[in-house]
Amino acid sequence: MTYRYLLFYKPYDVLSQFSDDLKIEKPSGSNPQTSSQAVAADDQNRRTLKDYIPVPDVYPVGRLDRDSEGLMLLTNHGQVQHRLSDPRYAHRRTYWVQVERIPDEVALQQLRSGVSVKNYRTRPAQVRLLTDEPDLPPRHPPIRFRKAVPTAWLEVTITEGRNRQVRRMTAAVGHPTLRLVRVAIANLRLEGLAPGQWRDLTAFEQSQLLRL
Repeated sequence: MTYRYLLFYKPYDVLSQFSDDLKIEKPSGSNPQTSSQAVAADDQNRRTLKDYIPVPDVYPVGRLDRDSEGLMLLTNHGQVQHRLSDPRYAHRRTYWVQVERIPDEVALQQLRSGVSVKNYRTRPAQVRLLTDEPDLPPRHPPIRFRKAVPTAWLEVTITEGRNRQVRRMTAAVGHPTLRLVRVAIANLRLEGLAPGQWRDLTAFEQSQLLRL
């Protein structure tokens, strides 16, 4: 069997799966007819990996939320999928995160030490405040922010991948996430890809990946 390993730059508002089998709940208290029409329209507009990647029989390693952007790894190598998805192996994932307001050192240290979200406490993380805004393509649509409220960018590296974890972490310390871009998975980086583009791993990247 020939194994394939692909890197993909997932744009905003794209599902990290090849088929759209999710159910959308109608907003509570809304007009049933209007809600069903809105849901139907949204259903038809939900983009998936199939809209970008024509390679058969590869599957994403982990997930990236619909409202998040950035690096995804896809492969048909089951063992690699398992090792990178299982939290027991603690592989690094790095994100650039735009948050409301400027976090102080107390908030940064809380994120580094671990915070309580939902019914669990996050593992220690590497967190630093970026002095400059990252060089990223504009998001479509742009983020909604309040003119009177400043924003900041953090670089956050975690070793677990719970549902919406980074967003919940920043919210827990009083800095809601406005934009989230995954820039690295283990040794693999986002550089060189534009939103919607994909490529095969180089021989060097593949050898490093298989050493994990």
